[in-house]
Amino acid sequence: MDAVGSVHRFYREHHRPGPGHAFHVQVEQTDLWVRADADLSRQTHDLVLTFRRQILQYGRTFPDFLTSLMPLPEDPLAPEIVRRMLRAGLQVGVGPMAAVAGAIAQAVAEGLLPWTTSVIVENGGDCYAVAQEALVVAVYPGKNSPFRDRLALKLAAEDLPMAVCTSSGSLGHSLSFGRADAATVLSKDAALADACATALGNRIQHPDDLEPALTWIQSIPGVLGALAIMHDRLAAWGHIALTSP
Repeated sequence: MDAVGSVHRFYREHHRPGPGHAFHVQVEQTDLWVRADADLSRQTHDLVLTFRRQILQYGRTFPDFLTSLMPLPEDPLAPEIVRRMLRAGLQVGVGPMAAVAGAIAQAVAEGLLPWTTSVIVENGGDCYAVAQEALVVAVYPGKNSPFRDRLALKLAAEDLPMAVCTSSGSLGHSLSFGRADAATVLSKDAALADACATALGNRIQHPDDLEPALTWIQSIPGVLGALAIMHDRLAAWGHIALTSP
């Protein structure tokens, strides 16, 4: 769905130790890194199964849901995670599966809250975080980028929960029609952040496209900030606090 099972998630090797317990859960293509107050692997596995089943069953009923690169109509009878994906696609102008990684990350994080006060779920580079302390989220624009290992976003405790989702046209497995090294979006809605990251990246074919793309994303309600990188140029807008990793 959101990732190929054999992908080597090299960026996870750079996670810094933090409070709580970190663990991995993989169900077919869905491969999560989670940090919570305790080892909630079983609960996370059950939640992933539930949300994947809802998405795949809806896709069997409406096959376009899994393949369309264009927005599809909202469906008030669909499961909540599907409604979030449909809504995000409509709002941004992309297919609903552009929001799947973020949607699963948020749904799992929210589903774990009965057992933990803090939780971070990362799904293919898309994160949803609930925490009482400030967090630093690194942005990886590729091994040849001048910004490699130099750039991160600081999320203040009072701004959480928050989704941080990134799309790239130069690395990774995600479908992108652009050439941005990184297109990162912040929102309280992870499905929206994921869809917007895809749409933002799609608009960047040349470094001169960075500023127009950032101007466009300011028009999307619910987006709190965005960052885009191509080659040696960077553009940022909104609630973006840059720091070092």
